[in-house]
Amino acid sequence: MRPRARYIVGRDSQLREIQQALTEAREGRGGVVFLVGEAGIGKSRLAAEAVGTAFGMGVRTLRGRSSTTGPTVPFRPLTEALMPLFRGGPPLDDLPLGPYRPALGRIIPDWSNEAQNDSSSMVILGEAVLRLLIATGKEHGRLLVLEDLHDADPETLAVVEYLVDNLEYTNIVLLATIRTEPCDALDMADSARRRGVGTVLELAPLTRSEVRAVIAAQLDTEPDLVPQAALDRLWDDSAGSPFLVEELLQGMIGSGALVRGDDGWRVVGDLRSDVSTALARGILRRIDRLGPQGLTLLSAAAVIGRRFPLTVLQRMTGIDDRALLSHLHAGVAAQLVVPDEPAPDWYAFRHSLTAEALLTQLTPANRAAMAGRAADAVEALHPDLDGDWCPLVARLRAQSGDDAEAGRLYTGAGRRALAAGAIGSAVTLLGRAERLLSAPQNAAARTDALEALLPALAEAGDFAQAFGFAENLHTLGGSDLSASRLAALHTRLAKVAHTAGRWEDGNRQIAQARALLAGHPDDRATASVDVTAAYLALDTPGPDRTQLAEKLAHSALQAAQRHNLATVACQAWELLATLTRERDFDEATALLESALHTAEQHRLPLQRMYALTRIGGNHWLTEGETAPLFAARAEAQRLGSATIVHTVDGIMILDAVLRSRFTEAQQAAEECLAVVQRLRLAPATRYVLMAQAALAAHRGDRPAMDRALAAFADWDGAGSQEEPLTRGLARAFCALMEEDRQAAVRELHAVAELENTNPSTYYLSGRYGIGLLLDVLAGTAGRPAYEEIAATSPGRMRWNRQFVHLAGAVLLGREGRPEEAAAAVAEAARTAEPYPTALHLGLRLVAEAAYADGWGEPVAWLRRAEQHFHQGGVAAVAGACRAELRRMGAPVHQRRTGSGRIPEVLRAQGVTVREYEVFQLLADRLGNKDIADRLYISPRTVEKHIAALTTKTGRPNRAGLCELSASLSVRAV
Repeated sequence: MRPRARYIVGRDSQLREIQQALTEAREGRGGVVFLVGEAGIGKSRLAAEAVGTAFGMGVRTLRGRSSTTGPTVPFRPLTEALMPLFRGGPPLDDLPLGPYRPALGRIIPDWSNEAQNDSSSMVILGEAVLRLLIATGKEHGRLLVLEDLHDADPETLAVVEYLVDNLEYTNIVLLATIRTEPCDALDMADSARRRGVGTVLELAPLTRSEVRAVIAAQLDTEPDLVPQAALDRLWDDSAGSPFLVEELLQGMIGSGALVRGDDGWRVVGDLRSDVSTALARGILRRIDRLGPQGLTLLSAAAVIGRRFPLTVLQRMTGIDDRALLSHLHAGVAAQLVVPDEPAPDWYAFRHSLTAEALLTQLTPANRAAMAGRAADAVEALHPDLDGDWCPLVARLRAQSGDDAEAGRLYTGAGRRALAAGAIGSAVTLLGRAERLLSAPQNAAARTDALEALLPALAEAGDFAQAFGFAENLHTLGGSDLSASRLAALHTRLAKVAHTAGRWEDGNRQIAQARALLAGHPDDRATASVDVTAAYLALDTPGPDRTQLAEKLAHSALQAAQRHNLATVACQAWELLATLTRERDFDEATALLESALHTAEQHRLPLQRMYALTRIGGNHWLTEGETAPLFAARAEAQRLGSATIVHTVDGIMILDAVLRSRFTEAQQAAEECLAVVQRLRLAPATRYVLMAQAALAAHRGDRPAMDRALAAFADWDGAGSQEEPLTRGLARAFCALMEEDRQAAVRELHAVAELENTNPSTYYLSGRYGIGLLLDVLAGTAGRPAYEEIAATSPGRMRWNRQFVHLAGAVLLGREGRPEEAAAAVAEAARTAEPYPTALHLGLRLVAEAAYADGWGEPVAWLRRAEQHFHQGGVAAVAGACRAELRRMGAPVHQRRTGSGRIPEVLRAQGVTVREYEVFQLLADRLGNKDIADRLYISPRTVEKHIAALTTKTGRPNRAGLCELSASLSVRAV
C-alpha cells in the first residue's frame, strides 16, 4: 500500500487559481491566496503542491509554519520562512532596505543587534518584510507560504495583514493556510476577500468519487477495484476529510479488517467504528508497534505541544539516548512525527490531529502530572527561561494546575515581550497572567501583571480597556500599588495619548497622576508627569499653551537634574529648545547641545537622534542649510527610526518647493506620501500634504492646492501645528500668484488670528516675512513694525529675512534714502538666492514702490520677474509685470520662441529674441550686410537692432558689443 496518494484529488480548481496567481505575480501583479478548511482537509498538501508548481515556474519559495507550542511566541513562521535567505548565496547587507533594515533584526537573528523598540514597529516591520521580499525576489518573483496561521501570534498576523494590503503591485504571492475555526487569522482572510485584496479558497470535503480516488491511490489499485464496503465505511466515517480517509484506511489495514489477496483488496472483518475512536485507535495502534516506551514518549511530546524539543522530552521521560532516537526514527518512519527544521533539536507531529488523539488517551490527572514534569524539565535545562521557553513553561504550569506560578511566568514573558516591542504578544501574555492571578491570595502578583498590562494595552491602542483598568484599579486588586507606581502608569497612558493625538485623554491621565501624588509627594515621579504634561500642553488649544508648556518643561528639567533623570532631562531640553527659538536661536541650540551631550553620556541613542534632528532643523531655518538635517537623517536611518527619516524627508520636500525645484518636490512628495499614509504616520502625512499645497500655490495651481488642503483636513489638520503654514505658504502665495493681493493679506491676517488663539512653534507662515512686506507696501505698517519684526529670531530666518530686507528697502525709499534702499534690495537678493520664485515675486512687489519713489532698477526687476513667471507658466504675474513695464514707459518685447536661450543678464536688460540673434553674430565681428544675409533681414534692420542693443546693454559702441558677445561665449550655430 502507498502511504500517501500519488496526486492531489479534488483540488483542480484551487491549483488553477494558485498557478494563475503565480503567473500574474511574474508579470508584476502580486496577490494573496488563503487556503481555508478544517483540520485534515488537505491544506498543507495543497500548499506543498503549490511549492512544486512555483519551482517549475522558476519562482523561489520561502516557507514557515506557526506553532502550538505557544501562540504568543512572536514571528516564528516569519523567521522560519526568511532564514533560508541567509544560509547561502551573496550577502544581503547591501539590499535597498533604507531605514527598515534594523526592524528586521526582530525576526532575523543575523541582524538582531540592529533591532530597535518602536511602538509602531508592527507596521514598520511589515514594510521591512515587504521590502526584503521585493529586494530578494525581484528577478523571478517569490512565493511566501505561511502555514497554520490560526496558531500565529498577534505580531505575525499584524505583519501578514500589512503584506496582504500591499502586495498588489509586486511580484510576490502570499499563500497562507488557515483552519476554519473562530480566530483572528480567519477574520483577516474574510476581510481581505471583502476588500478585494485576497482570494479565499475554501477546501470543501471530498465527494464520494474523490474519496474513492484517494483510497485507490493509497491501495495502489484502480478506483473500480476498491471494495464497496470499505468505500462506504470510509465515506461515512471520514466526512470527506482526506486525512481521516488515510488514517482510517490504515486503521482498517492494521486491524486486519482489510487485506490484500491474489485477486485484490477485500474486506474480512468489521469495519464499523466511531470516527474519533477509530482515529485514536489507528494512531495508537501504529504507536503500539513502537512499544510501551514509544507510547509514553509520544504522549509526553503531545503534552508539550505539536512541536517538542528532544532534550526536554528526554529529561521529562528519562529515556536514554539510544531508545529516544530509536523510537523517534520509528515515529518518523510511521509518519507520525517529522523533523521541525531549521531547529535541529525540535520535532513536530505531522498533523495536529495526531497530538489530539494522543491527548484523548490521557486522564486529566496524568496530563497534569506530565505537564508539571515537562515544566520542571524545561526549567532545569533553561533556568533563565529566555526566548520561547518562558511562555512554554507558563502554559505547562497552567496545565498542571499551578495557576499562581503560571501567572507569574506569564507576567515575566509579557514584560519581555513588551520590552522587545512585541505589544500584541505582551497584551495576550499579561492578560492571561491577570486572569490566572484573580484569586485574592495572588493580589500582589496580580498587581505586577496589571502594572505591565496597562502600558501594553495603551501601546496596542486599546485605550478603552487600558483606561478602564487604570480607573478601576481599586476593584481589580490594584490597591497594593503605591501612589508613585500608579501615577507612573497614568503618566505612561498620557504619553501614549499624546502620541495618538488625543490631548484630552492625555490631560485626564495627567490630572489623575497629579491627584495621586498630591498626598504622596514624589519628586522623581512628578518630573515625568511634568514633561509629559508639557508636550500635551503644547498640543492643547489655548492662547497660553506655549507659556504653560515652557513652565512645565522647566519644572521637569529642574527635578530631572536633581535626581539624574537623563531621559526626562533630554525631553525637557528638546521641548524648551522648540519654544525658545522664537526668542533666540543661539539659546535654543545651546539647549539642544545639552540634550545631545546628556544622551551621549547616558547612551540614549534615540534621544541623541532627536537632538541631532532638532539641531539640523535650526540650521535649516536660520541659513537654509540642509547638510545637518541629512546627517540626522542618516543617524535615524542607522537606528531604524522610519518616523524621523520621513519627518526629515517632509522638510526636504518643503525645502525643494521653496527652492523652486518643483518637479523634484512633486516626485518626492508622491513617493513619501505613499509610504507615510500606508504607515499611518499622521504628523508626517500632514506635513507632506501641506508641502504639496505650497507646491501647487507656488505654481499658481489653485485646484491642485485645494485638493491637497482637503486631504490635509481629512488628516485632522484643523488646529494642528501645520495649519498656519497651509494659509501662509499655500493660500496666501496662491493669491499672490493670481495677483489678488487683498486676498493674500486676508489669509495672512487669518494666520495671525490662528496663532494668537493657538500659538504655534512654526514660523514660516508669513507673519514674520511676506506679511510684513505686504503691510508695508499697503501703508498699514511702518518703521516701528519693521524694526520689531526684524529684531525677532523668526524675522532672521532665511526664508523670512528676504522679505524683511525688501520691506526695509521700501521704507528707506520712502524716507528719501535711495542708495540704502538699493543696497537693501541687493541684500535681499543675496539672501533669496536659493529661492528664485520668492525672489522674483518680491522684486515684482517692490518695483512699483521703487518706481514711484525714484530708486533702484524697477524696470530691470520687472523684466527679470516677467521672464521667471512666464517660464513658470504663472500667466497672471507675468502679465502684471508686462503691464507695469508699459505703465513705466519701458518697451515690452514680444514673447517669441527661443527666448529661453537668451542669457539672464540680457533678458533683464530687455533684449529681444531677434536682437539676441544679431548679438550672437557680433562675436565674429561681422558687418551689417553679412549679418543681414545670414538672418535674411535688411542691413537697415540690423543697424536698428545694434542701436537698441547698445542702449540696452550700456555699451558705448559697436566694438563694445562685439567684446560682450565674445565674453559671453554665445555664437550662432
